[in-house]
Parts: sequence; C-alpha cells; structure tokens
Amino acid sequence: MTIVWWGTAICLLINIVVGLVFLTSRKSSEESLLAALLFGTTGVALTLIVGKAVGQERSVDIAVVFALLAAVLGVAFARFGWFDENKKGDREP
Repeated sequence: MTIVWWGTAICLLINIVVGLVFLTSRKSSEESLLAALLFGTTGVALTLIVGKAVGQERSVDIAVVFALLAAVLGVAFARFGWFDENKKGDREP
C-alpha cells in the first residue's frame, strides 16, 4: 500500500511542475490566483499523502496550516491584487 501513496505523491509533484510551467507562460492576475490556489490545495494533499506513506500523524496538523495559508493568500489577493486597471485611483489600500 505504501507504493500507492508514493505513486500518488509523485503524480501530485508532477501536477505542481506542470502548474509552474503554465504559470510562467501566462501573465494575467486571474490565472496567477488560480495557480496559487492550486499550489495550496496540492500542497495540502501532498502533505497528507506523504504523511500517510511514512506513518506520521502530525502531517494532518501541517496540512491544516497549509490550508489556512492558502485561504489567506486567496483572500489577500482578491482584496489587494485583483482590481480594475482603469480605476487605479479608486482603489483603497
């Protein structure tokens, strides 16, 4: 069963690499936000799967921290980073 967990972890790492390649080829803010959220959720899944593969129950705590950081990143980007280019003067800091 451990081989299944490690195989899944490798697939998730490949997913992150493909996402990084996609992110470097695109320049819009919406795509950057979606890629960052993808990295957050994939990081949570990867932490849980590797923790299960090595038998560490503490990986759940680390995954929860990653999930909270990904949520904060999404909210911060939506609040400060995603605005209409034509209304730069109307944006509040």
